[in-house]
Amino acid sequence: MINDILAPGLRVVFCGINPGKSSAHTGFHFAHPGNRFWKVIHQAGFTERLLKPEEEQMLLDTRCGITMLVERPTVQASEVGLQELRSGGRELICKIEDYQPAALAVLGKQAFEQAFSQRGVKWGRQTVTIGGTQVWVLPNPSGLNRATLDKLVEAYRELDEALAARGF
Repeated sequence: MINDILAPGLRVVFCGINPGKSSAHTGFHFAHPGNRFWKVIHQAGFTERLLKPEEEQMLLDTRCGITMLVERPTVQASEVGLQELRSGGRELICKIEDYQPAALAVLGKQAFEQAFSQRGVKWGRQTVTIGGTQVWVLPNPSGLNRATLDKLVEAYRELDEALAARGF
């Protein structure tokens, strides 16, 4: 089982789709060697140094957190069903209402659309909010995603800069 990394007063909660098999095996988020999450958040400015998956609790020191839409591990996120995503979306709203981060970053456009019954979603900040929490949709850092590292970093940096501009 992989535990959420959450606390009140965070700048951002990154929400993955579901754990991969590597993460399920190690117990740490984004643990597959091909997953670029840790490199991306470092290069985008969220962490001062490159963290390892087993150092995930240190994210709280940077006022960042992690959760997942669906807890069930799979080889590919495409194996997650629509009802699982919708149920996960409802649970995610409750978590965000409880912890009230400045921003929620859902990592994957299709997962966001399915979990929240949205259509035609664009990357970046969304018009929908959860209480006072801004909602962002960012590209998934999985190695299976064809986005380049530079494109991922650019998208995540936009969020980091927007939060800094708001004083977070």
